[in-house]
Amino acid sequence: MGLFKKIGNALRKTREAIARKIDSLLSHGELDDDFYDELTDILISCDIGARLSMEIVENLRQRARKGKIRKAEDVKTELKNLLKEDFAAVEPIDIQYPAIITIVGVNGVGKTTTIGKLSQYFKNNKKECTLVAADTFRAAASNQLNEWANRTKTRIIKHAEGADAAAVVFDGITSAKAKGTDVLLVDTAGRLHTKTNLMEELKKIDKVINREYPDANRYTFIVLDATTGQNALNQINAFNDFVEIDGIVLTKLDGTAKGGVIIGIQKDYGLPVAFVGVGEGADDLEEFDYNEFVDNLF
Repeated sequence: MGLFKKIGNALRKTREAIARKIDSLLSHGELDDDFYDELTDILISCDIGARLSMEIVENLRQRARKGKIRKAEDVKTELKNLLKEDFAAVEPIDIQYPAIITIVGVNGVGKTTTIGKLSQYFKNNKKECTLVAADTFRAAASNQLNEWANRTKTRIIKHAEGADAAAVVFDGITSAKAKGTDVLLVDTAGRLHTKTNLMEELKKIDKVINREYPDANRYTFIVLDATTGQNALNQINAFNDFVEIDGIVLTKLDGTAKGGVIIGIQKDYGLPVAFVGVGEGADDLEEFDYNEFVDNLF
């Protein structure tokens, strides 16, 4: 299945939630205040957020006046152009090697599964990858990651449950340097910002990486569950207080009508969405392409 079709299928629920409404509005709506108010409501319904939806529609209204747009269908085209310009303003992730990618996020968003899929992604791109099971807090976490390592035929570094997570990372770095590994994928325990000890553990992991492998290209990705919509933004705020987030991996995009949250993530935080989950298979993690996203949104 091609990438464009995968993104299209993943956005099916979001598209179904708003496309019919937009098409109905465009089919008989005049470009008046009521038209733009209803368009704002439609954007809010796909979880773009009230403030941002109003901002987008106001920019669209000004463009329509300036460009003397009269046809509703032309407004749809201009809306897509406006969204693409906002996405283009955010610098995308360009992973350089050797790379250490630390995966963070709250419980249940799919961090371990994401790491397994990332290992398949890098394998498909001819990169040697090693998994680091630094989630020593959750029972059976390393076993779950080990299953992914077996599935994708990827090396894994792990310690016993309850071990020092930073020590696991240290061993992973030692192994990566010795074997010339291209990518080190570091799993971490799911945590809320209220779990101060676990948040401090992230800082400790950061210090170990900076000290032991200063030549590596560092990336910290936060995994967000698309089905949580605007709540995902709160998670970014919480983690940004402890670690510097470089990019987003959005999971379960295929299971929600709230795909519009991607727009808020990039617009409000200036953070690129690096990957999106578009299914349950090992190959169902795709690089985010904003053109395909917007074209498939409505």
